[in-house]
Amino acid sequence: MIKNIALAEHHIALGAKMVPFAGFNMPVQYSGINDEHETVRTAVGVFDVSHMGEFILKGEKAMDLIQKISSNDVSKLYDGKIQYAYIPNETGGIVDDFLTYRIDKQTYLLVVNASNIEKDWNWISKYNTYGVEMKDISDKTSLFAVQGPKAAEALQSLTDIELAEMEYYTFRKGTFANVSNVLVSATGYTGAGGFEIYVANEDAKKVWNAIFEAGAAYGIKPIGLGARDTLRLEMGFCLYGNDIDEHTSPFAAGLGWVTKFTSDFVNSKNLKAEKENGVSQKLVGFEMLERGIPRHDYEIVDADGNKIGRVTSGTQSPTLKKSIGLGYVDAAFAKEGTDIYISIRNQAVKAVVKKAPFVK
Repeated sequence: MIKNIALAEHHIALGAKMVPFAGFNMPVQYSGINDEHETVRTAVGVFDVSHMGEFILKGEKAMDLIQKISSNDVSKLYDGKIQYAYIPNETGGIVDDFLTYRIDKQTYLLVVNASNIEKDWNWISKYNTYGVEMKDISDKTSLFAVQGPKAAEALQSLTDIELAEMEYYTFRKGTFANVSNVLVSATGYTGAGGFEIYVANEDAKKVWNAIFEAGAAYGIKPIGLGARDTLRLEMGFCLYGNDIDEHTSPFAAGLGWVTKFTSDFVNSKNLKAEKENGVSQKLVGFEMLERGIPRHDYEIVDADGNKIGRVTSGTQSPTLKKSIGLGYVDAAFAKEGTDIYISIRNQAVKAVVKKAPFVK
């Protein structure tokens, strides 16, 4: 059964093309992917990403539970700080990637991927031997990502939070668009800067309309999931289900930087051994040198046509006007500047390994 986000009808009225995504009816585009992409890179755009999952974990041992299921070191957080991590499974793969928000010493907000809400909830519950109070507020919460270089200017009139002074990966709670207790964070999935606004569903329309009114002078536009994908790919950001999944090694995926062996988390011993032994494949960025769009699961081959990996994400970059992608290749081919070939309709199309982000 496909779920609707709170403002689904509003998006249809705005002319959005709606598609099923992660179990939700979501706006994929309004004016067109290239136009929306450009809006976020140069001005300001708003994504309705209310399909994302939000869990509140509360109690004396809340941090202990998160330390158990998270790859990162939650003890490093302070009130108002956010941390990126993944949830390791017991077999060397990834349950999900997620964000931890420390509200106070005993209260945390976890933000998870829409497609994994139930799976993550069950996984965390399984390890909750700490008596931590858990609350799933996903269905009650709307989330707007306001992204682009003009985001702070466009939103500032709506809040007393000093937006331009907020550091990356921090959040504040305050009044926003005359609604109290709104959570405003600065994480972003586009590389263009900006903020995420978490509001109760009943305030969603009021806040959405206020954002568009305040941003009118800055050329603000609604942005769909299509441009969200091209924007995140230009940054080389992973998408769960494409670039990382239950069978992906976090070290192969380049997530060693959020793997901290400061506490005993799920599968940490095996992951530590894997880190010491090295991985046979690596996730790399690549740029096409010849015409062709690399698609998910296309084979990557060497000059002799031997399979050396597979594409996990690919698109035509609106900024670079050329095709880019992410994919796993044998470690020997992972060095920047290495020539690889993407098998597109039985043709080996030349590409070169490129370090992300593709757009600086």
